[in-house]
This record gives sequence, C-alpha cells and structure tokens, in this order.
Amino acid sequence: MSKYIIHRDIPGVGSFTPAEYQAAAAKSNEVIAAMNAEHKGIQWVHSYATQDVMFCIYIVDDETLIYEHSERSGFPANVVRKVTTVVDPVTAEGA
Repeated sequence: MSKYIIHRDIPGVGSFTPAEYQAAAAKSNEVIAAMNAEHKGIQWVHSYATQDVMFCIYIVDDETLIYEHSERSGFPANVVRKVTTVVDPVTAEGA
C-alpha cells in the first residue's frame, strides 16, 4: 500500500461547521467501508482544511481507488500525488 496526498477544491471548506465536517467524514467513511467490503484496500488517515482546499492523506493499494472513492463520495480529487519520502525534524538526525 502507498500513501497519497489528495488536493480537493471545495469552496468554503475552511469555514464548515462542525456538523458539516461530521457529515463529510461520515460520507467518506461510508464509501470506504463499502469499498473495503469489496476487498479494495483504501484507508483515510486524516485531512487538513484550508480556506477553499481540503488536503487528504490516504493509504491505498492502487491510485485508481482514490478516483473511485471520489466518484462514489462526491468529493473531488483535483490533484493526486504519491508520497515518495516523509521528511520531519528527526530527518536531521541522520540514519
């Protein structure tokens, strides 16, 4: 499985109410559960909301599953990028 960052253009997403975030998360979870029941490996890790963009982190068996989730959930997947390396403060310590 590989990790991906998904850029979703969603106008006003940074100003959603808690109920709107809850409904969006519930819809995503519903679709993911259905896909996993179909033996499709997809996991939502978490998301970051900015003014008009949601950045989502997913772990999937295949990139095409991100687009399938997008179609089934109604959430756009405007840009999808595979994570090749994670760099964090510990990286400075070397191997």
